[in-house]
Amino acid sequence: MISPLRLITVTLLWVFSIATMAQGDHAGKKILFIDSYHQGFEWSDGIIQGARDVLNNTAVELKIVHMDTKRNTSEAFIKSAALGVKAAIDEFEPDVVIASDDNASKYVVVPYLKDSNTPVIFCAVNWDASVYGFPTMNITGMVEVTLVPEIIKDLKYYAKGDSIGFISANTLTARKEFQNHRDRLGISYKKAYFARNYQEWKDMFIELQNEVDMAIMLNHVGISGWNDAEAIRFVEENTRIPVGTWNSWVMPYALLGVANIPSEQGTWAAQAALKVLEGVSPGKIPLTRNKKGKLFFNPRIGKRLGIKTPPPLSTLLD
Repeated sequence: MISPLRLITVTLLWVFSIATMAQGDHAGKKILFIDSYHQGFEWSDGIIQGARDVLNNTAVELKIVHMDTKRNTSEAFIKSAALGVKAAIDEFEPDVVIASDDNASKYVVVPYLKDSNTPVIFCAVNWDASVYGFPTMNITGMVEVTLVPEIIKDLKYYAKGDSIGFISANTLTARKEFQNHRDRLGISYKKAYFARNYQEWKDMFIELQNEVDMAIMLNHVGISGWNDAEAIRFVEENTRIPVGTWNSWVMPYALLGVANIPSEQGTWAAQAALKVLEGVSPGKIPLTRNKKGKLFFNPRIGKRLGIKTPPPLSTLLD
């Protein structure tokens, strides 16, 4: 629910290494798309829509399988879901596999497809694909990076000090993001919380208000018992510091965000897959990273903090 938000769109950079959609004859070709998460999760839906928008103009047969590992995070469930995806691959016999987000790469691509004859295009792997041994001759893709320095720059415009906190669901992606913020971006978080359930998240959110001057909130998807309407009321009553995010669906609970655009990932992956169908080896397609973002501002949280306007665009573009 982001209807009350004021939206400013800023194109930070938009450069495809695959400039145009392939126009070849793709009749009879098949692509299997592995979604790490579930239908209805805004991020995954946006990636899939980006791929659909490209492939709808071709004769390619597209099959989508969902692992549902955002709502089900146990190792046993994820490994079982991965086996289900492997069975779908064996049955469908795709010409190319697109693997979206980390769990698809970690639990399906690495054990079953790496160094195989099946071409794989990954997308939305957070920060570093080398942890999975990518790229290989049959694997390439788009690494996902978040525009955290830009978010923090905007938060500092309103914060009373420089100390930063971090809060998210307790997921693989959240912990990987947190580690890369420290190791790659040099961000020093004073406090970090990873919540398993809604009450735990509320307690952690309150603690952050007293411990830091500003905070990054990654995601609430994966927190059991989450209640959207009640959470909106809760943050509007209890926010005392500016909170930022890069996920548009988190904006009802944050002051501002510089959000990645999920369709960018799906669009690039589908275009790369079409190139492979035309005979280009994945090993010849260089790795890339997302480069597009939008600035969001939530006036309801702003009112709570006595802030009436979003930060100047100069803070984002400097």
